[in-house]
Amino acid sequence: MASLRGLSRPARSLPLSQLPRQTYTACSIRCASSQAAKAEAEEDLQELETDSLLHAPPLSEEEKRQFRPWKRALDRQFMLPSGRYQYHPPKYNRGPLHPIQSPPSSDPVARDFVPGPFNFPRLKHTYQSTIAPDLMTLLYEHTPPGTPKNETPQRLRGWDGSSPYHKNRPLRGPRGGPNLPLLERDITFKNIPEIKEVTIASYVPEAVKDPEHLLAARTAMLALTGTLPTVTKTKHSIAQWGIKEGEKAGVKTTLIGNAAYEFLDRCIHLVFPKIKDWKGISATTGDGSGNLAWGFTPEELKLFPEIEVNYSMYPAKMLPGCRVFVKTTATSDRHARLLLQAMGVPFYGKV
Repeated sequence: MASLRGLSRPARSLPLSQLPRQTYTACSIRCASSQAAKAEAEEDLQELETDSLLHAPPLSEEEKRQFRPWKRALDRQFMLPSGRYQYHPPKYNRGPLHPIQSPPSSDPVARDFVPGPFNFPRLKHTYQSTIAPDLMTLLYEHTPPGTPKNETPQRLRGWDGSSPYHKNRPLRGPRGGPNLPLLERDITFKNIPEIKEVTIASYVPEAVKDPEHLLAARTAMLALTGTLPTVTKTKHSIAQWGIKEGEKAGVKTTLIGNAAYEFLDRCIHLVFPKIKDWKGISATTGDGSGNLAWGFTPEELKLFPEIEVNYSMYPAKMLPGCRVFVKTTATSDRHARLLLQAMGVPFYGKV
């Protein structure tokens, strides 16, 4: 660079290929090591092209026959090591203190990178702009400073002490199941309920004797969700129904993110209004932890636009019904119903 600055302005405007070799060599040779480095650099620069390919003349037929890039690559003595210049994310995460950490999922190099999203569902936009602020405002409960907090009651059952073996034993679980339901938390700006995932499942017991029913159910589920559903198998044997354990008798798929909002948008604005004499969804639905569910009969499944447009493609009387499970981040069924009511899902009956 120092030698190029010393040139005159007309000389600097010329391309490097037209300059004599002596004009851009080193100004002074200080020692033998610098002379050897210069010679090695000139050898490395022999393979560089000084002119742009846009201004180069086209190759002749003889040059095309002699052009063999693979042979030139094999004849090259020094190759760049691929492992030094290519980054590969670790296959396993070995903890937060390990010196090698996986990149975030938003990085295209990451192993769990998923491109997108390429759209923004209307229902999700409505949730972020209107529903979430309204839920946070309407359910706000002001607590004056200094108010004592209500202690959570003991939900596990103790022992009556009728046996000496009851001493120092852990408390028993609740009646009716081994798991405790979630405690309802007050809605704040940190835990506004939202849709987490939607699972659509279809049980087809006729597929045990006729596999074509399973094919029709899987095709309908693929058209509804856009994802390839998985085949489910029976867990128990029921002699009255002729079902054995391990037989293929259903399909299911899970929608996450924008796909879940788009499916709910179609249910609320396209399918629910077309159902005749429909009261709505029972208000008693839910598992106690903020997850709600409802079902569609085969007649109601025909109302989806994906099924209606190609209804003649499905065999007669083979289109099954399905069950929709909506998983939310709410900690109670009451908050989950408030979320779906704000989105447009109708409920009926007393809780």
